[in-house]
Amino acid sequence: MRRNNEGLADGGPYLRNGRRTKGVMMDGSWCSRILLLIAVVPLGGCFSRSRPVALRTSTAQLQTATGKDLIERINAEATEIQTLKATVGITASVGGSKLGKITEYQEIRSYILARKPASLRMIGLFPILQNQVFDMVSSGQEFKLWIPFRNQFFAGNSDEARSSMQPRGNLRPQVIFDALLVQAIDPQNELAVLEGGEHEVIDPGERKLALQPDYTLNIIKQNGRGWYLSRKVVFDRTDLRPHQQLFYDEHGSIVTDVHYDEYREFNGMFFPTNIQIWRPREEYSIKLVVTKLTINGPIMDDQFVLKLPSGAGLASR
Repeated sequence: MRRNNEGLADGGPYLRNGRRTKGVMMDGSWCSRILLLIAVVPLGGCFSRSRPVALRTSTAQLQTATGKDLIERINAEATEIQTLKATVGITASVGGSKLGKITEYQEIRSYILARKPASLRMIGLFPILQNQVFDMVSSGQEFKLWIPFRNQFFAGNSDEARSSMQPRGNLRPQVIFDALLVQAIDPQNELAVLEGGEHEVIDPGERKLALQPDYTLNIIKQNGRGWYLSRKVVFDRTDLRPHQQLFYDEHGSIVTDVHYDEYREFNGMFFPTNIQIWRPREEYSIKLVVTKLTINGPIMDDQFVLKLPSGAGLASR
C-alpha cells in the first residue's frame, strides 16, 4: 500500500491493515532514522554548528600594476633620491623570547645624513639638555661609534650582527641606510618575481579589521654560488608605494623587517615619516619618526668624518 507522506507531515490519520491509526506510526526505515537523531542530539546539543567568519575584504579603492611597473617605480625613486637630511625622533626597545624580557628606551632626537652609495651619519641627543647620546658614521663596510657620556669609541663592521641589551651597541649604519633608502633592482644580478597577497587593515568605510590585497616583489639575487631570496618589497595597492621591506640572508632567514607608513610630500617626492625596523636575531627594534626632511640637498665629504676623541677608550664591534 502507498505511504501517505502528507499524513506523516501534518500528523493526520492514515489506513494500515484496515484500521485507522495516528500519524506517529512509521515504517522501519523512518524508525531507524529517528532513533539515530535521538542518539545524536544529546552529543551535539542542537542541529547546528558554529564556525568563525573570515575577515571581509577592505572596501578601499585599489590600484593595479604589473611586476614591470613596480620595478620601474622602485628604480625611479632609487635614482631620484641621492641624499637625505632628516630630523627624526628615535625610540628603541631590546628583548623578546630569547632574552626573556623587553626593555624600552626613552625617545631621543636624532639628525641623520645619508648619501649614496653607502654613507651615513647619525647624531643622537638627550631630551631637554640636548647633549650628545651618540655619534655614528659610516662610508661603507666600516663604521665608527662615539658615546660621549661613557667616553667610549667603537669601530667595526657595518653589517656584522651582535646581540646586546644596549640598543646603541646594536646600531649598525647599514641597517639604517637600507631602511631609509630603498635600493634599485639590478637587472644584471637580480630577478624580481611578482606575487599577490593580502594584509590586515582597518577598513576605511566600516572602521573594522579587514583584509586588503597587496603586491610583493620577491627579489632573488645571485652571489656567485647560486641564487637566493635577498629581499621582499610589499606594495600597498591604495597608493602603490612600499609599505614593508624584508631582508634575508643566504640561508633564507629574515635579518631585517621594515615597515613604512604615513607618507608625506617633501621636495616634490613622497617619503614615509613613520619607519619601524625590527631585527629578530638581536631582538631589537627602532622606530624613526621623521619631523623634518630635505631630499637631495648638498652634503660634504667631511660631514662623514668622525675622529677618535683624545682620551677616549677604543673598542672593536
